[in-house]
Amino acid sequence: MENSIEIERLVKRFGNFVAVNGISLDIKKGEVFGLLGPNGAGKTTTISMILGIVKPTEGKITINGIDSKKETNKLKSEINLMAQETIIDPDLTAKENLYVAARLYHINNKNINESIKKGLEDSELLSFANKKAGSFSGGMKRRLYLAKCLINKPKIIILDEPTTGLDIQNRNKLWDVIKSLQKEGVTTILTTQYLEEADKLCNRIAIIDKGKVIAIGTPSELKRMVSKGQIIEIVFKKEDVQKAAKILLSSFNIKTNIIEDRLEAIIENDAVTMIPKIIKELEKFKISVLSLSLHLPTMDDVFLKLTGSKIRDSSKGTNDEKIKIKK
Repeated sequence: MENSIEIERLVKRFGNFVAVNGISLDIKKGEVFGLLGPNGAGKTTTISMILGIVKPTEGKITINGIDSKKETNKLKSEINLMAQETIIDPDLTAKENLYVAARLYHINNKNINESIKKGLEDSELLSFANKKAGSFSGGMKRRLYLAKCLINKPKIIILDEPTTGLDIQNRNKLWDVIKSLQKEGVTTILTTQYLEEADKLCNRIAIIDKGKVIAIGTPSELKRMVSKGQIIEIVFKKEDVQKAAKILLSSFNIKTNIIEDRLEAIIENDAVTMIPKIIKELEKFKISVLSLSLHLPTMDDVFLKLTGSKIRDSSKGTNDEKIKIKK
């Protein structure tokens, strides 16, 4: 698959501080690419350099064949950003917000009404076209903002924590838009503090820490990187949990974590074949299994193992950590 973005040995220094330290990445056309890392890891600086907002100290960024250092102006038609802060005019209607954005992007008068209608339809705001944006809920505002960012049909869109603070319904609606962008061949770079979001949406994920890429791969590849086995979770009656934990240790040498009414453990080899053996052994002691599940480690497990911190603890941040753009 052809690359949409190629980053070669990228470095950014601020005085003596090295924010980005030799990052190299290839992002393929049409993929959803996750860029994760704790605050101060270098991901915001990396994105700012991709956008042309910040100039690299060393290295090269090529976007759809365009050298970002030499041809910065050409990037404007190729790439757009949906920032963490929702940027819409509350005194304008939804339709007027999109009209202003379309004019700023020099969309042809012949196509402007069609572009606005598509943006309203895709964001499920067509019935609110003539309502002032200031009266919208937070989710509606985010959807309108995303429609603004897509009005010029960029080939690459960067979504900087697009669903933070949204309820699950609005989050799912934005997920649907992201999935539809991939079908249209748009390359998406996603940063998020919701690791299950990255797991569901991203084809590949790069984890950045201390200015370097410390891991890259599909969600499944990253999960296998931190554990060769699978996680088993077994739910019991609460009074049986302690006894079940002792049986698993003595019979199978499986060390478990007790969490309320369930046991959690990592099974390194032949996890599937172990399940009937475990159930049979527990039945000998008249312990009933209420439910059982087997799965790979979560992206939370991956992030914690690789960076030593939980992303929700490390991504509260300050305004200094947001991408600086002009309104």
